[in-house]
Amino acid sequence: MKIGKIASLLNAEVLCGEDKLDCEVKSACGCDMMSDVLAFVKEQSVLITGLCNPQVVRTAQMMDMVCIVFVRGKRPPKEVIELAREEGIAVLASSERMYIACGKLYQEGLSGGSLLNE
Repeated sequence: MKIGKIASLLNAEVLCGEDKLDCEVKSACGCDMMSDVLAFVKEQSVLITGLCNPQVVRTAQMMDMVCIVFVRGKRPPKEVIELAREEGIAVLASSERMYIACGKLYQEGLSGGSLLNE
């Protein structure tokens, strides 16, 4: 699924990474605990979270994620957006709750991916 379609499905604002809207993602991970995200298999993924700090970007970068969607109306501080821009990660902001956002993307065919121990 393309990042642009994710933005459309979640009625999300693109905060950075407008040049990445045609990038494909293969799976999604919805989580506010970055330690759990680290158990996720590295693949072209989108991270759906309500946590708004630089660790989110650092975790996404370590896991080769190409997009972060901040949900529940959360907006990350400017320094978080700038860090994501530097790392080449698209950032979206949606007012959807995490459960609903994940459900919409799953319903449209975006996989949940797998865990490292699977």
